[in-house]
Amino acid sequence: MLGEKYAIDKLKEILVSQWHPFPKASEREQWEALSESMRSTYVERGERAFAFEWPSLQATLFLDYARSGNRTRFQTERNKRRTALGNLVLAECVEGKGRFVDPIVNGVWATCEETYWGVPAHLSLQAAGKGLPDSEEPTVDLFAAETSALLAWTHYLIDDAFDSVSPLVRPRIELEIDRRILTPLLDREDFWWMGLKARPDGRRVNNWNPWINSNWLLSFLLIEKDRDRRVEGVAKSLRSLDQFIEPYPEDGGCDEGPGYWGRAAASLFDCLEILESATGGAIDEFDSDLLRNMGSFIYKAHIHDRYFVNFADAPVLTTPVPSILYRYGKRIGDEKMASFGAFLAETENLAETGFGDSVARQLPALFTADDLFATEGRQPLPRDAWFPEIEVMTGRSKAGTADGYFVAAKGGSNAESHNHNDIGNFVVFTDGKPLLIDTGVEPYTAKNSSPERYDIWTMNSNYHNLPQVNGQCQQPGFVFAAKSVAYEATDDAVTFALDIADAYSQEAGLVSWNRTIRLNRKRDVEIVDVCTFAESGGEVVLHLMTACGVEIGEGVLNLTEAELADGRVTGSGKIAFDAESFKASVEDISLVDGERLHRVWGPRVVRISLKATGLSSEESWSMRITH
Repeated sequence: MLGEKYAIDKLKEILVSQWHPFPKASEREQWEALSESMRSTYVERGERAFAFEWPSLQATLFLDYARSGNRTRFQTERNKRRTALGNLVLAECVEGKGRFVDPIVNGVWATCEETYWGVPAHLSLQAAGKGLPDSEEPTVDLFAAETSALLAWTHYLIDDAFDSVSPLVRPRIELEIDRRILTPLLDREDFWWMGLKARPDGRRVNNWNPWINSNWLLSFLLIEKDRDRRVEGVAKSLRSLDQFIEPYPEDGGCDEGPGYWGRAAASLFDCLEILESATGGAIDEFDSDLLRNMGSFIYKAHIHDRYFVNFADAPVLTTPVPSILYRYGKRIGDEKMASFGAFLAETENLAETGFGDSVARQLPALFTADDLFATEGRQPLPRDAWFPEIEVMTGRSKAGTADGYFVAAKGGSNAESHNHNDIGNFVVFTDGKPLLIDTGVEPYTAKNSSPERYDIWTMNSNYHNLPQVNGQCQQPGFVFAAKSVAYEATDDAVTFALDIADAYSQEAGLVSWNRTIRLNRKRDVEIVDVCTFAESGGEVVLHLMTACGVEIGEGVLNLTEAELADGRVTGSGKIAFDAESFKASVEDISLVDGERLHRVWGPRVVRISLKATGLSSEESWSMRITH
């Protein structure tokens, strides 16, 4: 454990007295050695932000979340301010002529004047709860921590150039970071994401922990002048990180999904890089099977191009930070991961467009860019992956290609981080294109974090590839879990089996529901359900979600290619089902008003329903999916 291995006495020995991780804006050699295209890109970004007017974050805009549940409108305006400041800072570093310093001061001052650095949706951390923030109780959420790190890097990089504007700029940054971030982090242990006090719901900490800790470490190392206090802050961060690392599945599986991996395992990587640098290499924790497994998860959960397995709230289309994949892969000796990062960098044309994400992530990306761009990019596309602790599997027809079938399925419980009620759910892609899907989730509102979460259709098992049993859908909670989970992979097939009965309430009248998902690599995908009910005479509706066109035939569903957003298309195929047992119907679910899902699937998705009634106490059915 990091906290025990690097306790305060040890940290006093190994923490460098003056941390100098990257050149400051005044240290020109390395900045001017960046490629001309990269330098031009960053200067242009700064020029676009030069006249930014720092829009007011009005009280009524902050109250929007409490009044309507909408969190997007406030966060959009807030994020514009953060992006502009980061772009101005990096433009000044790249150009080094001082012309961006005044706009940077405007951004610094505007940020320091904000009452609260976090977002309205996270005010539950304050005793006053949602509404307007209580300025007398600074609390640390994801975005307050990110803001602190942005200002800390600004303070470090621009340095004494601030004094040409006013000698009060740097002290103001120090004051605000101390009172909003450093002091609360030292004084309090009750922020749930710290993991230092048991959560009432019994769940382990999620990606908030390493994400905030990466910014926690940066803030102490760059801003805190008192060495003893700086050591104390780092030591406490290590104790908090232990609460993320210790219970993390040894198989490396991220139950939050690939879309959250970038702020889960990848943020832990950020923390370890910071610690290694700030101790002159004395902290080196990269030779770890757990860290290797956490890293490889991202390409094992990859389908093809931008498609990833998207159980829970994770999006199906995502682009993990290429520089992190490359550097992480290099540090753990995983060349597949490193080359995957290079592939994503090529796909995103980063050599011309520059890097994204926080300043904290763009800095190491900029100074390793030549190595990243010189690496041959490849999609690893492993044939099979199995994560026994989170009970997620993936399999494809053949390693190294998207041709043929791709299948992913899950067990687990209905109390996972960013949970959907989806035990036994599966997805099928053909030739790298979606056929049967996990729809995903719309942008968060207040309802997502409320007791009404599972009233949202995308969270409900009836809108996954799962059965409704005697009118009942799956229920949330640890006790609603898979059992009798089994997995086997051979050259000919990969098979995943589980009993999903316990995911339903007693009212469903289920004794067992054994589902087997089998990919016959050269032929088809089979779904076999064998069920036992407490009584005969029941009803089952098997739901299937797709973005394809659907035509119902006699005992067959014809899934036809349909256009998606961004010029993409779905796959196509046939699903054979038992026409004597089931009556098929389809319904379109409009996504026209959906901001996120419309960008993925287009104007609608389709829910297929296969309904069977008057059932005996024991039943078995199968479906066969072919091209």
